[in-house]
Amino acid sequence: MFRIGFGFDTHRLDPGREFWLGGVLIPHARGAAGHSDADALIHAIIDALLGAAGLRDIGNQFPDTSAEFKGIDSKILLARTMELIRAKGFSIGNMDATIVLQEPKINPFIPSIIGTLASVMAIGEDQLSVKAKTSEKLGFIGREEGISAYAVVLLEK
Repeated sequence: MFRIGFGFDTHRLDPGREFWLGGVLIPHARGAAGHSDADALIHAIIDALLGAAGLRDIGNQFPDTSAEFKGIDSKILLARTMELIRAKGFSIGNMDATIVLQEPKINPFIPSIIGTLASVMAIGEDQLSVKAKTSEKLGFIGREEGISAYAVVLLEK
């Protein structure tokens, strides 16, 4: 049996915050704002995984109203998500993600992001694809006010 899941996340970028993306700290004057570390890429991946496994979404599994998840490293949430999907008998076929961000340019960080994600998810780097796009200076992303990330995953049982 195969199941496909799609995930999306977006966060505002604020001055003075650390900018975590795909579990990697990216040097930048602004970082994503959120209840956890606000890693938009990992949050999109988690939603794709949970959706494919029929486990609802990140807010249901890890509510932002819970003090337990305040400031939490999203890699921990991703590892817990992997435990949930494996408990249901699923494994990852492949995952594809796209980050939409005007600045900073993250292409140099993609190999580290893929390595970090593969390690946390306990899968091969060849099962992951991460791409980066700008919004051509359009909208809130183009004004460098925020970031969005999209992910699709194929689960096998």
